[in-house]
Amino acid sequence: MNLTERFIKYTQFDTQSSEESQSVPSTSKQLIFAEYLKKELEDEGFDDVEMDDKGYIYATLKANTKKEVPVIGFISHYDTSPDCSGAGIKARIVNNYDGEDILLSEGIVSSPKKFPELLQHVGEDLIVTDGTTLLGADDKAGIAEIIQAMCYLRDHDDIKHGDIRVAFNPDEEIGMGAHHFDVEKFGCEWAYTIDGGDEGELEFENFNAASAKVRIKGVSVHPGYAKGKMVNANRVAAEFAALLPAEETPENTEGYQGFYHLLGINSNIENATMSYIIRDHDRERFEERKAFITQCADVINERFGEGTCTIEVNDQYYNMKEKIDPNMHVIDLVLHAMQQCGVAPQVKPIRGGTDGAQLSFKGLPCPNIFAGGVNFHGPFEFVSVQVMEKAMRVIVKICELTASYND
Repeated sequence: MNLTERFIKYTQFDTQSSEESQSVPSTSKQLIFAEYLKKELEDEGFDDVEMDDKGYIYATLKANTKKEVPVIGFISHYDTSPDCSGAGIKARIVNNYDGEDILLSEGIVSSPKKFPELLQHVGEDLIVTDGTTLLGADDKAGIAEIIQAMCYLRDHDDIKHGDIRVAFNPDEEIGMGAHHFDVEKFGCEWAYTIDGGDEGELEFENFNAASAKVRIKGVSVHPGYAKGKMVNANRVAAEFAALLPAEETPENTEGYQGFYHLLGINSNIENATMSYIIRDHDRERFEERKAFITQCADVINERFGEGTCTIEVNDQYYNMKEKIDPNMHVIDLVLHAMQQCGVAPQVKPIRGGTDGAQLSFKGLPCPNIFAGGVNFHGPFEFVSVQVMEKAMRVIVKICELTASYND
């Protein structure tokens, strides 16, 4: 099976995770694909193949050299985003893309006027959807690239490498992918998530992240007799939202700029619940943001009475740069591998997080490398076959270079 066939096969499995679930994995359908992956790894001849009761899969490609070589790993997640359906994906290949609009299905067009990223892939073969689902390159492209790279190394014994561990996990899209990852069992000195975007992306800085749950308690009174009595939780929630700086939202920020993001509101006159996420690359500014949103609750209580507003803020993950900086050899290896594979590195901060951020704080330095997908989490997602092949070659080269790491 070639890389493209492998990836398209993976897209046929609906592995959408759910933020509403308390189970692990968050959806049982993820386990159907996990079982398929486990069997595939066994059929391809991997060693130490196992899947735990939570759907975490681990396997080894054994060393073909007697040299003492660091054990490294490659990791991808198999769930897809709750933001868009992953059921019934109809992937197809647009051969030799010409830079024009792509008709996904009747009335649904992927246009470079709206998605200029398409123009970076003129002349390449693009895998697209029919415009009704996401594609799932995030992160099934990463899984396909890792497995294809391991098969390539297996079949090319002249390329010397040490033990290489691979792992595939559920629930990354809901921020839970690394929570049950067994770093000790994985047994690597360092690893890489293959979960980045377009060609050359290399990321070892990410947001510090927290969630905030705001609850507003109102007082419901007949509107005809409400003067001096009613506290309309809908309006109080709107006042709370207005306290946060309007320019510090995702749609108004870029690069290293942080933000407050209102995910949703559920409200009526008596009660309102608001869900926020808080993001900043700078740890000190991150702590200031958490303090500020808490102070906003205090302001509401001063206006409407103590107990009107309560807030719960929980940290989610931190900037992996703190853990990568003392281990920059893991970055140097990737940069050398990309150079030797003809890939121009695009080093930039992640305006989000990866499993690698949490894993880095669990003692496994784990930067993020491109998998090739573009326009994640929506029906206009696509991936270039040629970029996937380059990602696969970079993985192979990292393994080869690691074998000479101590020379």
